[in-house]
Amino acid sequence: MVNFTQKRLDQIFEAFNNKRIAVIGDLMLDVYIWGKVARISPEAPVPVVEVQEESYRFGGAANVGMNIKSLGGTPILIGVIGYDREGTIIDALMEENDFDKDGIIYDDERPTTVKTRIIAHSQHVVRIDKEDKRNISEETEAKILNFLKENYSKIDAIILEDYNKGVLTKNLIHQVIEFARNNNIIITVDPKFDNFFEYKNVTVFKPNRKETEDAFGIKLDTEERIIEACKKLKEKLNPEFLLLTRGEKGMTLFGKDNSIRTIPTRARKVADVSGAGDTVIATLTMALAAGADIEEAATIANLAAGLVCEEVGVVPIDRELLYQTLVDDGK
Repeated sequence: MVNFTQKRLDQIFEAFNNKRIAVIGDLMLDVYIWGKVARISPEAPVPVVEVQEESYRFGGAANVGMNIKSLGGTPILIGVIGYDREGTIIDALMEENDFDKDGIIYDDERPTTVKTRIIAHSQHVVRIDKEDKRNISEETEAKILNFLKENYSKIDAIILEDYNKGVLTKNLIHQVIEFARNNNIIITVDPKFDNFFEYKNVTVFKPNRKETEDAFGIKLDTEERIIEACKKLKEKLNPEFLLLTRGEKGMTLFGKDNSIRTIPTRARKVADVSGAGDTVIATLTMALAAGADIEEAATIANLAAGLVCEEVGVVPIDRELLYQTLVDDGK
């Protein structure tokens, strides 16, 4: 864990400003239905939620973009939404937050991915998902690659944000990574199960413990197993850096020289872990693009995740809160 001087923090946070980060992956709409429960349904043994409020937020890769925006960067979202009500809401949210929409592809054969969370008394009651997990077409793949190639000179880093919803196909993953490496662009990955072993030769590969357990078919319940799994991932995928997020146990960072660092968790009062991974990859990538080294970037990202876990629902990191908390920790 890094102890920052205020001078160093100022350098990094000032360099956040206007960093342009491309986020390629599964764009989603998060719908929140807030209410209260006062009785059980007479029709079935389930709570009756009396709706008080409904709200809409960016989810998935779009939430990664929102974190980048909140940190002072410029997100370039590259993904697919449908010609439907939810796609219209995402479009409106992008306008409201002054997002560049040029990388958005509209597909009338796919619904917009939506996660609806019903929350009563600050507790999740149920989540309802609407999605199509089929791979995007070759035509849509080509549109994404063409957009990237036409705009790469404006990009400081690329994030591949995979939720197994079909945007990041194996072919697209390989071509984007090759393109990033050929053009010396930082490329970081937040993987999921389906394409877990396709992300070779990236700058940072950032799985969580559950994803790694699923990929290897083992439980990572000891430090020895954690380290062994990280070594296997480094050998198999050859990232410059491997950052394994471990929830309440913080992060394990494998460096270029296979050095191992543990970054302890910084959460103080966990209310909701939704979106924490989005915050980690966004903050980590922003910090690297701003000139931070990998341990500095991981330390900042770790604290950012702890702070968003104190909020209910998926919310982006607050830049000023993050900065001030880092300053206070260094005193």
